[in-house]
Amino acid sequence: MKVLELKNLTRKDVPIYYKRFYSGVVVVDLTTAIAEAPVEFQIEHKPTGETVGTITSMGTIDYPLVPLKKEVINFIAALDSSGKLPN
Repeated sequence: MKVLELKNLTRKDVPIYYKRFYSGVVVVDLTTAIAEAPVEFQIEHKPTGETVGTITSMGTIDYPLVPLKKEVINFIAALDSSGKLPN
């Protein structure tokens, strides 16, 4: 299983300055098929300086949920560290 892309990403406007909320569609290669599902996630900046990504909502994909969410969070973290998430 591999996350291919996050498409149609939009940032939600919220008054909390240390949290960023996003929604979009995740595209996953399941080796037998390509699956898409809507996803909502947040990135929180902690007082210690670290950033933590959390999936708040995700559509159903026929794959075990824990490894799927872990891969999506790792993909989101890579996009965030490279500055490719919308402002």
